[in-house]
Parts: sequence; structure tokens; C-alpha cells
Amino acid sequence: MNDVPLVLADGIARRDALRGQTLLQPTHFALQAGDRVAVTGPSGSGKSVFLRALALLDPLDAGHIMWRGAPVARAAIPRYRRNVAYIRQRPALLDGSVEDNLRYPFELRTYRDGRFDRARAASFAAQAGRSGDFLDKRASELSGGEAQITALIRVLQLAPDVLLLDEPTASLDPESSRAIEGLVHAWFNAEPGRHASVWVSHDPAQAVRMSERHLTMRAGVLDESAVPQAQQEFDR
Repeated sequence: MNDVPLVLADGIARRDALRGQTLLQPTHFALQAGDRVAVTGPSGSGKSVFLRALALLDPLDAGHIMWRGAPVARAAIPRYRRNVAYIRQRPALLDGSVEDNLRYPFELRTYRDGRFDRARAASFAAQAGRSGDFLDKRASELSGGEAQITALIRVLQLAPDVLLLDEPTASLDPESSRAIEGLVHAWFNAEPGRHASVWVSHDPAQAVRMSERHLTMRAGVLDESAVPQAQQEFDR
């Protein structure tokens, strides 16, 4: 068995230089293949800061990120983000159809070795409970849930190893939230020994559904607990 983590955060930290505030205290975190992790905590506690740091979307003020045992050099960040995909709370979609949005990544240099597969994209949409004509819908006509489903399919079709999900269902109705959860479950279960995920959530019950490891964030400090509070309540 390979014990080298997919992602290793070694003492990473983030500061707001303008306000002189530490946003993320020096943090050590290892994500193994097969891990399903949830992060909960109060608003403003640093959950999103931590996730964006793992995705190398913001510059680190200390520490470094390693991918499969090797430091991620600046020139390798695009390749790293291909393997470690960040899903934001509010998706940004292009004008045009759902299919136009799904085709777009393959126009980027990092993904030019791939090609859009409409049948595969339609299969993802079906897993989210969307009909066969979903790919033809205009992005401007999508509901919030449909826009998030589109954004998630856009990432899943690129076959990442890791998903970093930053409250992807925070503003969605329960049906759309379950569709997003179902897509992530299907992606993980397709190759459970290969994939890993970190899901930031404000919902303890969702954290239980979507994880086997639970982390809490308070004032920029990450802490791991054995059992989420919601699970303790369910077990009583």
C-alpha cells in the first residue's frame, strides 16, 4: 500500500497583510487516496481560506503543498489544479448553452490533450436527475442548482483525483443539494481507492453524509475530531 498522501499541507499559513490578521494558522494536513473529509466551523473561521490554500489559488505566507510526495513548483500549478479541482460556492458560467460551458475547458492549454465527450457529460447529468436535453439549455436560464450541477460536471469530466468543495450547496434547495451530493458520491464510488474529497459545509448533517473524517475550523486553527457532533446526535 502507498502511504504517500495525495496532498500534503506542510505548515501552510495565510495572513491579511493590510489588516495584519492571521487568516490561517500554520496548518499540517494530509489527504490520502480514499479519504472523504468534511470541514465545518463558524462563518469567517478560515474554512474557505484553508481550501483555497490547498488548491494553490492564493499565495502562501508560510509552508508548502506537496502532491504525491513532491513539492508543487510554480510552473506545475496548472497541472496540479487539473488533479486537485476546486468547486466554488457560486459557479461562474459562460454565455451559451450548458454544452458550451462543458466544452470550454478543452480549449485551455492544460486540457488540450483531452476531448469533450457528450455521452459522458449526459451520463453525469442523468446521475443528477437531469433529462437528455439538459446539455442544450441556455446557461442564462439555469436555476442556481442547475448552474452548480453544470459547474460540477465541467470539473468531473476532466477526471480529477481530488475535489475541494467550498460550500457548493450553501444557497441551493434540498433537491438540488441532494443532486450535487449524489454526483460526488457517484464520482467517489466509481474509483474509491483513487479519489479523495474535502467538503466545506455549514451543515453538520451534510458533513456526516459526505465524509468519514471531520475537521473543524475556528479562528484559523484546524482541528480533527473523531466523530462529528451531528453523528453523535444521530447515534443517541
